[in-house]
Amino acid sequence: MAREKVFSGEIEKIEVLNSENPEQEAPELEEEEFQELYRLMMLARKFDEKAFSLQRRGEISTYAPHKGQEAAQIGAIYPLNDEDWVVPSFRETAAFITRGAPLEKIFRRWMGDANGQKGLAELNTLPVSIPVGTQNLHTAGLGMAMSFKEDNNIVVGFTGDGSTSEGDFHEALNFAGVYDAHSVFFVQNNHYAISMPFEKQTNSDTVAQKALAYGIDGLQVDGNDVLAVIKAMREVMDRARNGEPTLLEAVTYRLEDHTTSDDSTRYRDKEEIESWNEHDPLSRFKQFLEENGMWSDELADYEKEAEEKIDKAANKAMDMDDPEFDELFDYVYGDMPEILEKEKTDLRKEVAE
Repeated sequence: MAREKVFSGEIEKIEVLNSENPEQEAPELEEEEFQELYRLMMLARKFDEKAFSLQRRGEISTYAPHKGQEAAQIGAIYPLNDEDWVVPSFRETAAFITRGAPLEKIFRRWMGDANGQKGLAELNTLPVSIPVGTQNLHTAGLGMAMSFKEDNNIVVGFTGDGSTSEGDFHEALNFAGVYDAHSVFFVQNNHYAISMPFEKQTNSDTVAQKALAYGIDGLQVDGNDVLAVIKAMREVMDRARNGEPTLLEAVTYRLEDHTTSDDSTRYRDKEEIESWNEHDPLSRFKQFLEENGMWSDELADYEKEAEEKIDKAANKAMDMDDPEFDELFDYVYGDMPEILEKEKTDLRKEVAE
């Protein structure tokens, strides 16, 4: 019986800060842009710390920390055009900050006020998707629409390694490949689906290789290296604009609990966390700036400025008026059915009494 090889493939990984000559490998950016990246990362880190504090004070019911994943999220958003679209999951606070969402509105959303989502359409950003994996379908659908309309923009959808074990993820990649979607599926592989370690989720060595089964490109990047992420994004964005979707796996690590209702010490060793702390994206990037003569007194002082900005935004969020009562009903249907109109009237009377 004759046999012949009908398929072969390989997955590459992009790194900058780990290379022998990172200055030569870094993406083309102006010095001010390098410094702005650090400011964004510091601002995101301070937001994370403040939100955690507010949750412990009862101002926020639950919060999903992004500490350790700032480089992945900021690097993914920074190269985008205003016309490009973003599909977030629930941990993408650093991405929202980079996209330009007002800090007080991000806080307000975490406080449970849907008004924190208003205005995102102006940023070409979908509302947060909480169910694990569903946003991958949105990423595929938007990318397919761009292909049908022959647009030149793209969509970047965020997801975690846990969703790659969900059917939605695989369906999304299949449709994106068949219909030449302008989609980048950005997987933040932080090594845990809540408490389930990556090696127990899959027998694949990488997430990126899963792309090969669907006839699309797969690429891995050091997700704790903001320069590597930008470099990888620029590469896959060019392909996506031509209807060649990509699965981009950013290898990173969640330094805090899954959410504030989680206790990661029950399933992670202290030594593991300490080893990943040595790859903290902020400290790695600061070292790069110092070594290449781009560190300044202004950047050294920015931590305090970032704290002040975050405190001001948090206080503004807490002082905002509560949502209007009618908003519970007004945005469910384009034309409100009679039964919902009656429920709205009845509930208003009951609350008034």
